[in-house]
Amino acid sequence: MSEKSELSGWQRVLIIILPYLFIVGIFQLIGAFAIGLDYEDTNNQKTSEQQLIIQFFSFIGTVFVVWLFMKYVDKEKFVAIGLRLKNNFRSIYLGFFIGLAIMLIGFGLLFSLDEIQYQGLDFDLKELMISILLFLLVSLTEEIIFRGYFLKNLMHSYSKYLALLITATFFALMHAFNPNVDILGLVSIFVAGIFLGITYIHTKNLWFPIALHFSWNFFQSMLGFNVSGQDTYSVISYGIQEETILNGGYFGFEGSIFSIIAMIATIVGILMYYQKKKITISLQN
Repeated sequence: MSEKSELSGWQRVLIIILPYLFIVGIFQLIGAFAIGLDYEDTNNQKTSEQQLIIQFFSFIGTVFVVWLFMKYVDKEKFVAIGLRLKNNFRSIYLGFFIGLAIMLIGFGLLFSLDEIQYQGLDFDLKELMISILLFLLVSLTEEIIFRGYFLKNLMHSYSKYLALLITATFFALMHAFNPNVDILGLVSIFVAGIFLGITYIHTKNLWFPIALHFSWNFFQSMLGFNVSGQDTYSVISYGIQEETILNGGYFGFEGSIFSIIAMIATIVGILMYYQKKKITISLQN
């Protein structure tokens, strides 16, 4: 019989926070040192290659800390956070296409309302490949710690919906100091935390939120939007006459009321799906 952790779920979450911030911070400093970046220079603008390298070190640090805690605190295998691939390819496709669909609809809607004005194309294969890798690492890093560790453990101490709300709050707080953030942007990130975790509380599978997170960020960037307030490479460029709650301003589509509506509608659809599935299973039994 496998040994169980002596700590409750919320205690495990509490004790990982400081070690996580410290160790991942060290990894980021190593990455910054490797590329010759001066963190003391606040005006230093990182290139896409530099962003990718630092994000890679953040990912490695995150995997290391979560693996360490899963092995010695949770006393479980690392893949138990929800990384088993068997029978989960459908979840990857679904998450990917939901993110793509919302971004395309949002872009089309804002364009038709003249909230954004098309300015041109800038196709750069190198930047495109860097963006794919960068946003893949971002989605893996954030989903492993937030949904894979925080949400998983909080569900041991609280109801799955309360655990989801707490994790979404952590997720919003992490983005609170992003460039161009405002109240609506933070509300949107909070809803995104629920959006990304809503299937996990039913399946304990990370591949849907990883694919959704990647798709959401990547296509948001490619369509010209800032991603959570950060300016990244875009294939399409557009302009705005003024920042509004419709276009999201310089925070990106995530700062738009349309983004919040789209996420809430999808969350409701997912909840209805699992409720129907639950009823079907109960009838079969």
